[in-house]
Amino acid sequence: MLPLILYLVPVIGFFPSLWTLYRRRGSREQFNISRLSITLALTWLLGYILLGAGAVTGEFFSLRLLLLNSFLTSGYFLVSAWLIVRTVQGKSNRIAGFSRFANRVTNKYLS
Repeated sequence: MLPLILYLVPVIGFFPSLWTLYRRRGSREQFNISRLSITLALTWLLGYILLGAGAVTGEFFSLRLLLLNSFLTSGYFLVSAWLIVRTVQGKSNRIAGFSRFANRVTNKYLS
């Protein structure tokens, strides 16, 4: 259970998740959580960079984009915390729609 929790730690969990998928050793649950963790982290990073770049280059919408950036970051950390709690409780770690997307993306680019 400890590796599963480590995979879901925001930002830091990206690296052990990537290592697990790279080595191709682990249980099915570890692979699913690793895929979900990597997809969540990369989605957050892409949104963070795009919103930050838009806030720097734009004059009119800069405050709104920075506010959206903070909501995106807060949401990423809250979803990660929620998934950690569900892991400790032994419940399913799937996010409707997003888990399937994570499996498709990581299977396509990491296999």
